[in-house]
Amino acid sequence: MPKLVSQTLISYLYIMEQVPYIFELEMKVRDYEVDYQGIVNNSVYLNYLEHTRHEFCERAGLSFASMHQRGIDPVLRRAEIDYKSPLRSADHFVSCLWIRRQGARFVFGQDLYRLPGREPVLKALITVACIENGRLTRGDILAEAFGKYLQ
Repeated sequence: MPKLVSQTLISYLYIMEQVPYIFELEMKVRDYEVDYQGIVNNSVYLNYLEHTRHEFCERAGLSFASMHQRGIDPVLRRAEIDYKSPLRSADHFVSCLWIRRQGARFVFGQDLYRLPGREPVLKALITVACIENGRLTRGDILAEAFGKYLQ
């Protein structure tokens, strides 16, 4: 059986090498997403990252509604976010994503870049586990759907 790579090692490799993205989604900051300081509130970035993963899943043929109806619920296990520079109201940005499987988990590398110059906004590693009919599983259904995208 292959040995699992630690989350710390994945984080280190992600920082040290540029992994090719498999999905990109352009978005724009809305006025209500900024705080009193005029920058996007840190919790809103999690929404951007989640929206990107949901759109990616749809591209892979899995909507969250259809998965839930089948008893499949991908759930967030861990989120590591390194903030680089803040977004402000009306900023345009692109959310980029890659995915790897780590045993029963799926690790999404996600980066946000301000447009037009692709200035780094944040780097994130999001770890997802799969619950099927109320039980933690290896996520083979997700692995099958993500097969051509997994690195």
